[in-house]
Amino acid sequence: MKYAISAVTGNFGKEAIKVLMKNVHRTDIVALARNVEKAEKQLPAGLDVRPFDYGNPDQMAESLEGVDKLLFVSSQPSPVLPRMTQHQNVIDAAKKANVEFIVYTSFPHAETADNFLSHDHTQTEAAIKESGIAHAFVRNNWYLENEATVLKPASEGQPFVYGAGDGHVGWALESEYAEGAVRVLLSKSPKEIYEFAGERRTYADLAEALKKATGNDFPVVSASAEDYKNGLKEAGLDDATVGIVSDIQALIADGQLDEETNDLTAVISHSLTPIEDAIKKVIK
Repeated sequence: MKYAISAVTGNFGKEAIKVLMKNVHRTDIVALARNVEKAEKQLPAGLDVRPFDYGNPDQMAESLEGVDKLLFVSSQPSPVLPRMTQHQNVIDAAKKANVEFIVYTSFPHAETADNFLSHDHTQTEAAIKESGIAHAFVRNNWYLENEATVLKPASEGQPFVYGAGDGHVGWALESEYAEGAVRVLLSKSPKEIYEFAGERRTYADLAEALKKATGNDFPVVSASAEDYKNGLKEAGLDDATVGIVSDIQALIADGQLDEETNDLTAVISHSLTPIEDAIKKVIK
């Protein structure tokens, strides 16, 4: 059985490679990267690293030759090539190469979610189904690392400011989500859909956990949507970034990351890192 992981120079891909190497022989692993030279420098020596540019369907199909199972890590939005176009290229390449099974990293409740982050994932899930390739969707909630720009300054005494109100999030470490995806890739009888998430918490809960993790105190500010956006502008962020960060807080406030599930812990067969310890890793 030959296993492939895409986007291996990203944090998720590198963590997934680590897990896979602990479970199968390295000769059964194909590491896929847009920049092969960069991947070879970052990954353990001796891995089969192949070029995998989401904008080059023929190249991807060639690199997938002989691959049985693919962990398809979703791409980043690009102004040059729409993400859905990139994803369709991967799916077409996998079908051409006769890949038997795809694990795709998706968005929580992609079939019903309606926000600027979910739409490409909803369409990608539909395209994978239409391809006829056997598949599983691992719908990752939110990486704790996404909050580093809030956690680190607050750990040093600066205000912990958020605009998501009482909205809940299922934070867990990116490495734990990656482990879950690989476990699904290796499963002999996977489900079609996994809603992966950590324990549901609010930003107020996260701030309290940060205080316990560091022993430090700091102001905690629940800002209105308008005040939150103005604060980002005053911090010097460009308009595009202000829009994205504000919209993420808005979708959290709207409950779109509110999740109660044990799918992740069931798949990885152990508890998640306690939130205080996870925070220490993020701010380290």
